[in-house]
Amino acid sequence: MSNNRGRGLQANVLGTFDTVVMAVAGSAPAYSIAATTAVLVGAVGLASPAALLYCAIPMLGIALAFSRLSRIDVNAGASYSWVGRTLHPFLGFVSGWALVISTTIFMVAGSLPAGSMTLALFDEELAENTALSTLVGACWFLVMLLVVLGGARLTVRAQIVMSGIELAILALFAVLAVLHSGSARAFDWSWLGFDHFDGVTGFASGALIAAFYYWGWDVTSNLSEETRDSRRTTGLAGLIGVGVVFLLFEVFTIAVNVILSSRQIQQNDANVLAVLGEEVWPGWGGKLLIVAVMLSTIATLETTLIQVTRSLFAMGRDRTMPAALGRVHHRWNTPWVAVAVVGAVALAMFIASNSLGSVGDILSDAISAIGLQIAVYYGLTGLAAVVAYRKMLLSSVGDFVFGGLWPLFGALFMFWIFVESLGELSGSAIAIGIGGLAAGLVPMLWYWRQGSDYYRPAKLDATQTVEADYVPAGSSGNPLVHEGLPTDF
Repeated sequence: MSNNRGRGLQANVLGTFDTVVMAVAGSAPAYSIAATTAVLVGAVGLASPAALLYCAIPMLGIALAFSRLSRIDVNAGASYSWVGRTLHPFLGFVSGWALVISTTIFMVAGSLPAGSMTLALFDEELAENTALSTLVGACWFLVMLLVVLGGARLTVRAQIVMSGIELAILALFAVLAVLHSGSARAFDWSWLGFDHFDGVTGFASGALIAAFYYWGWDVTSNLSEETRDSRRTTGLAGLIGVGVVFLLFEVFTIAVNVILSSRQIQQNDANVLAVLGEEVWPGWGGKLLIVAVMLSTIATLETTLIQVTRSLFAMGRDRTMPAALGRVHHRWNTPWVAVAVVGAVALAMFIASNSLGSVGDILSDAISAIGLQIAVYYGLTGLAAVVAYRKMLLSSVGDFVFGGLWPLFGALFMFWIFVESLGELSGSAIAIGIGGLAAGLVPMLWYWRQGSDYYRPAKLDATQTVEADYVPAGSSGNPLVHEGLPTDF
């Protein structure tokens, strides 16, 4: 493609610390624990810590795949670009589309708890009102939309404040939970084994939900065009992010198993963390953890917006979606058309979600549906890393394990839980998950017939690493203009 695509994203805005914060915030530790623990316990019971542990191992394989691929291709589309250039452009588009659909669904599923948690700070009964929760959540969503529109620097500053307070509260309660004397049941090491799963299918359904817990750390790859030394930084931050949230998830899931009864968990499906807080620190505990969940939810709305808008930006730039999505604001260097489109679609979905039932019902189906889509694009990215590095896998033991075996295991695990869990999910969850993916066939085939260069890719090969980022001709040497790399489609 020619180099006259106009302004690009603002390069060199984020450093290593900023990117690690974004990775942790992307997985939304407090939100994931609050919104998903009841769903996970409902699926696998006392085996919930084991589901998180056994999903963390393949998830690290996927994080390794992202890390290695980001070294050889810096692209805001991340898996959309990598899978398209290694496996097949159609599969690449499916990866990008799976991310777009899952993040869009999440913005509705995530905004509802943001609204209900905000209301819960003032009145517990108000938090049960789905319409009011939706309205307040929509307001938070619009605030984050404006922050993301304002540029990567503003985005990361807001993120550091929100995630800093959230992680400080979680760390405090992790210590209080360990020191807590009262318990519904004694800790048992078997919770980390396979004994409590209801067979292979039960394990698969637990792993699918666990995948949702971890999802989001890969926002670092979507920010690669805006990160300093991104070939090293984005992958490292993703790996650190997975490690940090794994520890938080395990501590709090075990604490829920120990301190809360099954009845307490079921009765407070979207508010488990607040109930845990009340048990550990009566009076203040519940309120503080509500604040943590509220901040976590708002923070992850921000990282989710970044993922979907950067992916749509890359698709618009490659002409696999309307070219307008690839437009960048002349002052803020953000894909403003993509931000506006996502905002309009999400707000329309907020209104529609009011007719779907309670907050808990909406969360349960949405989490399962998103899990299917995550499994697709994570699995394809794991395979893409193995293919891109195939000529180097036998050069050392490290290359074979970290570049081949582990990412391949991660990919196969993701595909396995996708297939296995189909038999367990509700009809509405499957309809949202599979139907959302199928809808992508329309733009894919349309733009393929239009002759987008994306469908005639230069193959990605780790033995021919793309050299340093370039400054387009006629740009006066200012490195703030970033349009991709010479080998982009």
